[in-house]
Amino acid sequence: MKEPPKERSAYIAIVGRPNVGKSSLMNRLLGQKVAIVSSKPQTTRTRIMGVLTEGEDQLVFLDTPGLLKPRDRLGEYMVKSVVASVSGVDAALLVVEAGTKISPADRDLVEQFQKLHLPAVLCINKIDLLPNKTDLMAQIATLSELYNFDAVVPASAMDGNGLDDLKEELKKLCMEGGHLFPDDTLTDQPERVLAGEIVREKLLRLLQKEVPHGLAVVVEQLHEREDHSCVDIGATIYCEKENHKGIIIGKGGSMLKKVGTYARQDLEKFYGTKVNLQLWVKVKEDWRNKEAALRSFGFNGDDLLDH
Repeated sequence: MKEPPKERSAYIAIVGRPNVGKSSLMNRLLGQKVAIVSSKPQTTRTRIMGVLTEGEDQLVFLDTPGLLKPRDRLGEYMVKSVVASVSGVDAALLVVEAGTKISPADRDLVEQFQKLHLPAVLCINKIDLLPNKTDLMAQIATLSELYNFDAVVPASAMDGNGLDDLKEELKKLCMEGGHLFPDDTLTDQPERVLAGEIVREKLLRLLQKEVPHGLAVVVEQLHEREDHSCVDIGATIYCEKENHKGIIIGKGGSMLKKVGTYARQDLEKFYGTKVNLQLWVKVKEDWRNKEAALRSFGFNGDDLLDH
């Protein structure tokens, strides 16, 4: 009698400096959006798990915040999140941007790999933006001297080029021992968190540079109507300054309306039904440096990695 295929899995931390496309890569690999994306650095604030199951292989990705020198308590939490993620996984996926030089953050991460003897794959992302592809060979050579990577894969999260190769290299890191999650699992993010992150993504895309990093979104209400015709969501947007509140609301409520419209479109795709989204704006001064506020907004440093 033929033996059933042996299920294999791997926990993989996606790490790198801000804005190299870590969240975009994970979303593209999963085939569905579970992490928000914007052009502003430090969009991802905590580790977000995404699960890809294909046949006997299950890849569990941890999308981590970009590694930068922290400037406040929130920044300290984010750095702690990265270090904790790398310390507790089977392998790492280091993402760098095509055509850029090695950064101190990249070197710090490689040091962590060396200390932990961690298997790692290097992905050089955004090759679609590289005008001269010959530069890529020089970059690969330089980065390969940093660490004995299991594989180096040039790719583009934007157009999908190289992602099949990347997926196959990551599957080689899987180990026997069964799947870690049910095969239909996509993420560990609660629906309230996902809804709040979708709203925050629209704020990041629409607002001025100085406002977004002082924003947090808390979903206070989320329930589906009995006839399944609509999902009602109520969320509060917290900012740090009174004048930021005015910018978020906009003249005659125009900005808040725009944020709500774009967020509703994404939420309706996610739920597959109509969404009634209500948004409010409140000021909580300097919340990024207040432990109680950070915890109330879901930034809990005690449970960064719980597997």
